Amino acid sequence: MIANEPSQTKFFHVLDSDMRILVVDDDPIQREFASVYLSSPSAEVLTATDGADAIKKLREDRFDIVLIDFGMNGVEVIQLIRSDPPHAELPIIMVTSHEDILTIDAAFNAGATSFVTKPVNWRLLSYQIKFVLKSHSHKAAA
Repeated sequence: MIANEPSQTKFFHVLDSDMRILVVDDDPIQREFASVYLSSPSAEVLTATDGADAIKKLREDRFDIVLIDFGMNGVEVIQLIRSDPPHAELPIIMVTSHEDILTIDAAFNAGATSFVTKPVNWRLLSYQIKFVLKSHSHKAAA
């Protein structure tokens, strides 16, 4: 029997350090899934319904990372965030059902830090958030 079989592995939260995540998506189901699957005792998830709501929340509060849906003018929202000096280096993950070259290029050219396709594997996204934040903290310390 293999020691790491799922039946012998205990559940744990991947997002195990203090962080605040802003999820921007016009789909209420996606926002609810993000809140349920990404929240942990140390990770707080807040949501925004559109770009204007996201910008307002970013100006009013502090976030460690932003997840933005492409379908609701996500590229423009990323550009707005990047043009605001306090948020110019904020890690941003584009989340979309589009995985074509033009969408990927548009997201990264706008300033996305990373890219995830829908349907979202929430466990995998949790690890990606953790990695992006770790990489960002090393970059900021350098």
